Amino acid sequence: MTTTALRAAPAPMSVFERYLSVWVLACIGAGIALGQRFPGPFQAIGRMEVAQVNLPVGLLIWVMIVPMLLKVDFASLSQVRQHWRGIGVTLFVNWAVKPFSMALLGWIFIRHVFATWLPAAQADSYVAGLILLAAAPCTAMVFVWSRLTGGHALFTLSQVALNDTIMVFAFAPIVALLLGLSAISVPWDTLITSVLLYIVIPVILAQVWRRVLLARGPAALEATLARIGPWSIAALLATLVLLFAFQGEAILRQPLVIVMLAVPILIQVLFNSGLAYWLNRRLGESHDVACPSALIGASNFFELAVATAISLFGFESGAALATVVGVLIEVPVMLLVVRTVNASKGWYERGRA
Repeated sequence: MTTTALRAAPAPMSVFERYLSVWVLACIGAGIALGQRFPGPFQAIGRMEVAQVNLPVGLLIWVMIVPMLLKVDFASLSQVRQHWRGIGVTLFVNWAVKPFSMALLGWIFIRHVFATWLPAAQADSYVAGLILLAAAPCTAMVFVWSRLTGGHALFTLSQVALNDTIMVFAFAPIVALLLGLSAISVPWDTLITSVLLYIVIPVILAQVWRRVLLARGPAALEATLARIGPWSIAALLATLVLLFAFQGEAILRQPLVIVMLAVPILIQVLFNSGLAYWLNRRLGESHDVACPSALIGASNFFELAVATAISLFGFESGAALATVVGVLIEVPVMLLVVRTVNASKGWYERGRA
């Protein structure tokens, strides 16, 4: 692993990132208001599709994802064997527990606990959105969470690179399997297109760009990351305005839908982070490895989830709304996890096997 990759890791959260949920709430309000006031232009944007891919949203998703993937150094995969226990926990929680536990929680809460208060026609779509959200582990924000816990920088880079590699091959089959088990039909061609558009192509573009920048020296990469960092947030907020312009009517009719969708997401975050943290402790991993391992299992690559939900089910679907709820609660919940692992360091070290 080179020192270049280590230097490229982001600094702790900016004020803007720390209050991301506030900006998301503002976008919800703006999107609903604009959608009600100017329905025509938003309907026109919704019709700008090619092969079930909305072109404006596709462009915004690329602007979100590429700067994030630029931070990932796939050369760090060579470091995986140095912390094989922590990597094993990460892979187990991310791919064997997280998607399946979310499918179970969706079934419990959407189809049973909250079924009376949710529109029956959207039940399948809500479950699908929750599954999409859980099937993609976090890519970019985990660097920030790791820095806030004093996490092992090289381990964080290596687990992100490994998860991104696995996601290229595992995302579509896992989503198709869980949607099938939930009796939700999904077109494979659209799912594969989403993987190509929102994982494979952005990864290739980002890595080519990264190599070009590093050829000019580490300072060129650092300067570029600092300059394009705001692009991702701006594109995310613009996407949310579009989504809530389409979702506004449904939310105004049933404002508690967001709260009900947040419940299984919150439970999943706390369960997966706690499980990963405990397993690392039982296996004797150091605290600075356990923290990023727990954090990547709890957070989501919500940009991919939002884009895929729109491609599969449309702007006005419950699936799109469910993925956006994940964005809404991501920052405050992950900050809670960060505070918990920091405060429990003494307990962790005392019981480490």
